[in-house]
Amino acid sequence: MCGNLMVISLVSYSRNLHRLMYFFLTQLTSADIITASDIVPNLLHMVLHNGTSMSLSGCMTQLGLFGSSESAECLLLTVMSYDRYLAICLPLHYHSSMNTMVCVKYILISWFLGFTITLVQTVNVSQLDFCRSNVIDHFFCDFDPVLKLSCSSVMKIKLISFPLGLFFIVFPFFIVLISYVHIVHTILRIQSIAGRQKAFSTCGSHLAVVSIFYGTLCSIYMIPDKGKSIALRQIFSFGYTVVTPLVNPVIYCLRNKDIREAFQKITSSS
Repeated sequence: MCGNLMVISLVSYSRNLHRLMYFFLTQLTSADIITASDIVPNLLHMVLHNGTSMSLSGCMTQLGLFGSSESAECLLLTVMSYDRYLAICLPLHYHSSMNTMVCVKYILISWFLGFTITLVQTVNVSQLDFCRSNVIDHFFCDFDPVLKLSCSSVMKIKLISFPLGLFFIVFPFFIVLISYVHIVHTILRIQSIAGRQKAFSTCGSHLAVVSIFYGTLCSIYMIPDKGKSIALRQIFSFGYTVVTPLVNPVIYCLRNKDIREAFQKITSSS
């Protein structure tokens, strides 16, 4: 929480960071804050007391906030990769294709789709009848573990969740992948070593975050449950709910020269 709040504060107070790339970064850290505040407190309580209890409404609230923040983060990472593609591959067209108004529109669309579509799916889940065991063998109210507790037919919800998974996970992942294929191809064509290093530094942090986030997310929601143990599912879920919000500010701060300089200026002036 402190790391993500620090990134938002540095971007807000440092004029050198008033650029679209860092504005996208503040939105990404905001999504991480929502995820961490939604998952981690209950997780800590469960670890300290060897289990915890939650009302059905609380479980649905946790499911809705988690789904909204993760869905928005998928779209935000996609927009950020497109931003890096324009900056590196089409620098002369960057300011005409990615100005402030376009940036705000992309961000609003990402948050709007993330919250509205997840809200509809959460409402559908909340209307199910839960008459089986009320014990979830997981550290938060995730989609599949909650559905396993229902005695109603969940086929309709699963059929709806499949295209949603394609829209929020698979399609964004391929867009990110295609963007970085073009980015790497463009960087390798740069003659000077210093130019290559500078170009890699602008997208290296984002690529590291994407690898951690999508690697764990796809392993949960795009791979069938058959043959996937509960412990393995919990480990992968821990990656995108706890590890990613933890390491994101570390990766961006340590690998980004502008953020490090802004932090040094604030600490030296204080």
